[in-house]
Amino acid sequence: MNMLYFGDNLEVLKERIAPQSVDLIYLDPPFNSKATYNILYRTPVGADAQRKAFEDTWRWEDGAESAMEAIRQADVAIFRVLQALQGFLGQSDLMAYLAMMSVRLIELRRVLKPTGSLYLHCDPTASHYLKIVLDSIFGASNFRNEIIWLRSRNPKGSQHASRKFSPSTDTILYYAASSATPFYDDAIRARLSPQELLEKYDREDEYGPYVDGPILRSPGMGERPNLVYEYEGFTPPPYGWRVELLRLKEIDAAGNLAWSKSGAPRRKLRPEDDRGGPVGSFWGDIPPINSQAEERIGYPTQKPLALLKRIIAASSRPGDVVLDPFCGCGTAVHAAELLDRRWIGIDVTYLAIQVIEDRIKSWLPSATYVVEGIPKDEFAARKLAALDPHVFQQWAVGRVGGQSRGRGPDKGVDGEIAFITGPGRYGRAIVSVKGGKHVGPDPVRVLKSVVDREQADMGVFICLNDPTPDMRTEAALGGRIQLPAGERARIQIVTARDLIEGPNLGILTELNTVTATQAARAEQRKKPSKRPSPEDLRREPPLPPMSLGGGRAKDQPPLPLDEPILVRPPTEARRQRARRG
Repeated sequence: MNMLYFGDNLEVLKERIAPQSVDLIYLDPPFNSKATYNILYRTPVGADAQRKAFEDTWRWEDGAESAMEAIRQADVAIFRVLQALQGFLGQSDLMAYLAMMSVRLIELRRVLKPTGSLYLHCDPTASHYLKIVLDSIFGASNFRNEIIWLRSRNPKGSQHASRKFSPSTDTILYYAASSATPFYDDAIRARLSPQELLEKYDREDEYGPYVDGPILRSPGMGERPNLVYEYEGFTPPPYGWRVELLRLKEIDAAGNLAWSKSGAPRRKLRPEDDRGGPVGSFWGDIPPINSQAEERIGYPTQKPLALLKRIIAASSRPGDVVLDPFCGCGTAVHAAELLDRRWIGIDVTYLAIQVIEDRIKSWLPSATYVVEGIPKDEFAARKLAALDPHVFQQWAVGRVGGQSRGRGPDKGVDGEIAFITGPGRYGRAIVSVKGGKHVGPDPVRVLKSVVDREQADMGVFICLNDPTPDMRTEAALGGRIQLPAGERARIQIVTARDLIEGPNLGILTELNTVTATQAARAEQRKKPSKRPSPEDLRREPPLPPMSLGGGRAKDQPPLPLDEPILVRPPTEARRQRARRG
């Protein structure tokens, strides 16, 4: 069964993936580029916005020390290699990245079959260090290729004088689990186009077009006494024929053996037997995903399907298991499904799980798979909060339609929500998550101050248990806000039970990834914003009725627009001033 896991891939690998059960591993981990990557998504009203997908920054304090200790316990030889690197790099962000990657690569070696393959996608930021790590884990003798992929055909320019060549390639390090690992080069050969076949096979006889090819071994191939035999009165030199006698007779019977004027034999090669050209270690024939690509979903670092299809076809067969422990937007999963492989995807970002499920629904509607790691009941939610508070935070924030903050100081902001307040208008909510069992009114009070400080529209406080009366009172003191589903408390409290049943905040936040082309067109259609007048609003058609959860409610009448809703209702004092004026 195909599996999609939400959680830290290190824990998933240890607890869920059996030893020697995977045929092919492809991983495209963050490169430690210090960049923050956003995903383009479509809001429920058709406008486009961005949401942070992940922050590609690794820090020593985020667990590198414990990773080094785990490596020491797992394999002393690998630990010594990491120690040597640490002696050079110190407790730097790069060393933290290598430590966190190494402990995962050790687990990946454990789950890989003795005939399996691993492809690690990286860039020059750390590729040379990663190769040292991979050599120590898989053995230098099992290194097969350093593949260079041309990921950009239009390097970025700059108004400043450049001090280096523009970077335009990625590196893919290909390792085998052992010398028994197969490689299916015929599955990925570059086939010739019809025009190229005509140009190559430029001769013709009664059997059709052909081109001359060798049937004798060259001197550089060495002597082969077993292939030296007489045929049709011709005996080759000591290096012999290219085929055995029985095969040579078959070639001759098919009309594919020719003799030159000098009496030397030649083989006629036919277009139907053309296997295509072998694929080398420079992949400049797979274009990157540009703004016009149909497969583009707006996810940062998305790789083309053709790239993953080549890797999967070269190192696996239908029915084999493909694992991507950093599955991101699910390109490896997508390619594996198309090529009839079983697959396992893992990602620690709840947003990635949402994107993959949306991708499968759109592109692979017949695919069957199971999602694990996402709580399906209140007990599971509480268990996740106890075992891994950070993963619980990511899931909880995602359940309310927001994006989670990364590890480290958050200044009271565990997540943010962008929601709809009207056509082309958006609001912002601050999310605070407290996964402890005993929570009082103080964190609610803190959230109110953070909402004010951040100048946000509302706050969402997530906790495990039902709020106490004091917590409800504190939230109520935050005031009220007008939302698409009606008036609500400005500070809303959501429990673990609410997260499972489906939180009802009265806002619209549904994720739906879109192409960059669609986003650009939507951006061009946007008009300069201006505050609408009451008269403008009167001329607008009535809004469709909303249910409390943001969907249509058939039994709800449209909201009346008889009064100018952007004008404060007149008070008695204002009426008296108007009469005096």
